[in-house]
Order: sequence, then structure tokens, then C-alpha cells
Amino acid sequence: MIITSTPLRISFFGGGTDYPVWYREHGGSVLSTTIDKCCYITCRWLPPFFEYHSRISYSKVENVAQNASIEHPSVRGCLQYMGMDGGVEIHHVADLPARTGLGTSSAFTVGLLNGLYALKNQMRDKHSLAMEAIHVEQDLLQEAVGAQDQVSAAYGGFNRIYFNRDGSIEVRRVLTPQSRISELEQHMALFFTGFSRTASEIAQEQLKMTPHKKKELETMLQLVDQAEAIVTDPNRPIAEFGKLMHETWQIKRSLTQKISNSNIDEIYQAGLDAGALGGKLLGAGGGGFMLFFVPPEKRQALRARLQRLLCVPFGFSSRGSHVVVYEPEEVYDQRLTTERSVIYAHHAAQPHSGNGKEVLTKT
Repeated sequence: MIITSTPLRISFFGGGTDYPVWYREHGGSVLSTTIDKCCYITCRWLPPFFEYHSRISYSKVENVAQNASIEHPSVRGCLQYMGMDGGVEIHHVADLPARTGLGTSSAFTVGLLNGLYALKNQMRDKHSLAMEAIHVEQDLLQEAVGAQDQVSAAYGGFNRIYFNRDGSIEVRRVLTPQSRISELEQHMALFFTGFSRTASEIAQEQLKMTPHKKKELETMLQLVDQAEAIVTDPNRPIAEFGKLMHETWQIKRSLTQKISNSNIDEIYQAGLDAGALGGKLLGAGGGGFMLFFVPPEKRQALRARLQRLLCVPFGFSSRGSHVVVYEPEEVYDQRLTTERSVIYAHHAAQPHSGNGKEVLTKT
């Protein structure tokens, strides 16, 4: 039995420059942090005594006869990448719902790979885990995703992540006193605006528009430098960070018409009217979580103004994906799997009597 815990993330600046179509030509960078909200994945080798080969439990339950039949793309892709054909049982739960802009999909992939390696009695370093998750999502599954979420989930912490033209990725922890990080944390407020069911569609549209948004993305890249400079200089007013967030949101919402909408704009304006200095919609857009930078003394006014939205308390977290339970189980003879298939196939072929009980053939 293996259980992994993988953190969700908040991306402050540089989102959009972590897509290969951009950084392979121009280079990219993001400033982000993981938070104390996680996804948890339990996995084990499924004992060969069930009528199905593998069982996958998330928002739905899949009982499949072979791993190639699994519908969940990340599970199917990770098992394919790991070359695992044996029967497995995988369960997923999380502190916050998916499709909300917190990197839940990539956290799932990172956490699952981490768990599957542990299931094979192997360990992966943070960098390898991140790069393999990117490979699964971008190359095997052909998903329209960037590369920052996988890195944040694997590493954890408040980082500046560099995406280089040669495809390499570097992670540098932001070096500043803990008191400065705590000050920034105290100015954050997270509100749930509703589910975003078109994140992939929005991301595809953004990828399509990337060649036409060079000026905007270059500006967003420059804001990463400015934001890091504010965080690492305790003598600068932390309010400058909030004003930069406002600036980057104005740029981000202009990348495509699908990132924001009238409802999101109304929520954002209400936040500013209540005293927030800036904010941004997290993730691809269309819905999910809105992050506000608000002075602590204005927090109650902000909550009162947005009382119809769920406010989620959170803190920054420094720990990346890790194994929290590692309990190797009994290894069963592979012949049991073949025997199981024969026996269940035999049962399925038996006729049924009128009382609903199987008619057993004497042997």
C-alpha cells in the first residue's frame, strides 16, 4: 500500500511563458508557490481475486479488464509510461476540486508517478519526477498544458522556475527572510468563482494566439523579475506586489477572449472596490479560483463584499510530492491471474435458474 501527498500551487507571475511553443524560442519564467492543500493518491497491486483486472477510483469508478481500457488519461498514460501491465488499484482524493486553476491535473500525474515508482520499490528525485510528468502530459497524452504545474508539484516551495530555450528547466528557491514570505502570505485571499469546464479549450486557444502575443508575453516575463525583486527586498513596500498582480491580470485577460467573462470581471472589480490592490484568476481561465492581494485590515471588508463566494483559507507550503505511506504487500504468484480469468469466465458462462442462483456443474 502506497499513499502519496502532492501539493497544489498558486502561480503569481509568468503564466503562459511556460508553454514549449513560447519558451523554446524566447525562454520563459514563472514565480509560484505551493500551498497547504494537496491531492492524495493511494495505489497498490490489486490482489488477483477480483473479476476485474484493475480498479481506478476518482470522481467515477472504473473496473477494467486491462489497463489499456482505462478512461482516465493520466492513469492510462502513467501506467503506459511505467510499463505496468499488472492489475492495480488506484484511489484519488483531494483537498480542493479539480478544474479550478490550482494545478490539480499535474499534481495528480506527479503524485501518481511517485506512487507507482514506490510500488516498484524505486525512488525518483524531484527533477526527474517533474520532467517525466511533463513528458506524460505533453508527449504521450498530447494535452495542451504548460510545464510549470508539474515542476511546482514535484519540488514544492516558493520558487522561480526558468524554462530555457534548449528545453531544460531550472528551479531556484526564492531567497528571502521567512518573515517576508509570511507578510506576503498574510495579504492573500482565495475565492472560488465556480468550475471551469473549458480549461483545455482555453489553453488551446491561448497556444494558438501565442505567436501573435509576443509583446504581452514579454511584458509578463519582465514582471517576474520585478515581482522577485519586491519579495527579496524587505525594505520595499509589499503593496507593490499587489499592484503588479493587477498589472499582470490586465495583460493575461487580453491574451484571449475566453480567459475572462463578465462574471469574472464583476467579481474582480468588486474585490478592488472592497480594498484589494490587485489579483488574478488562477489557471487557464473561465472560472476557478480568484486570488486577491488585500491588506489584512481590509480582509473582512473583502469577504463581506464577496460573501456569495466561498473563501478558502490557505498557507504557503514548502514540501513537494512525497510518499506518506509505504507498506509493501504480499507478492502473488502470476499464475493466479490466469486462473482468476479462467474461473470468472467460467462463472459468467453458466446458465441461471429461475430463482436467480447459478446452476453449478458437478465436477
